[in-house]
Amino acid sequence: MEKNDKQHKFAVIATDIVIFTIKNRELCVLLIKMGKEPFKGLWAVPGGLVKSNETVDSSAKRNLFKIVKKKDVFLEQLYTFGKIDRDPSGRVVSVAYFALLHDPDIFIKASNDNESIYWFPVNSLPKLAYDHKEIIHFAVERLRAKLTYTNIMFSLLPKEFTLSELQKKYEIILCEKLDKRNFRKKIMALNLVKKTDKRTSGKAHRPAHLYQFAQRSPKLIPLF
Repeated sequence: MEKNDKQHKFAVIATDIVIFTIKNRELCVLLIKMGKEPFKGLWAVPGGLVKSNETVDSSAKRNLFKIVKKKDVFLEQLYTFGKIDRDPSGRVVSVAYFALLHDPDIFIKASNDNESIYWFPVNSLPKLAYDHKEIIHFAVERLRAKLTYTNIMFSLLPKEFTLSELQKKYEIILCEKLDKRNFRKKIMALNLVKKTDKRTSGKAHRPAHLYQFAQRSPKLIPLF
């Protein structure tokens, strides 16, 4: 998170964005290594202060685009974190968001104030700046909850996928094994996905049907 060098006399607003993807069969979060004191060398989620001429949503979108260079990314407001001592630079209130990316190899770029950027498994986080450990934990719980009653999994999958790939991603995030037969029965009964006329190719196993999400925009669905 970018900060002003001077102490803030009054409270200012920042936005922090917890960016998730699935990489190497693990739920991962994108972190940047801080290049400035007092947290130099520690890791943090991307973000920055809200400008005087923008809304918090606009600020979050701007800071997300600055990192991932994409506009069609699922982004949702998460929670407001406002502990008095959460930032040594002064009174900073953070409106946190979470975002979902299906491609962990997408071009990402750290700002000039940060040394590097990296995907970390949520179960193996490095030492974090500010209260970002709490923010990430909150975001993980929100993501798991939303997977049970919405279709936002579409943001973590490419346009076409197999049912096995879909199930595996649910299992990774929810940290539980799902019964294959019951899972597919539920998915099809809810019309969550639709079968294409394509199959997988170039693999050792029998070609599998490829599917698409019936709707690639957020929708309430009682899945689990």
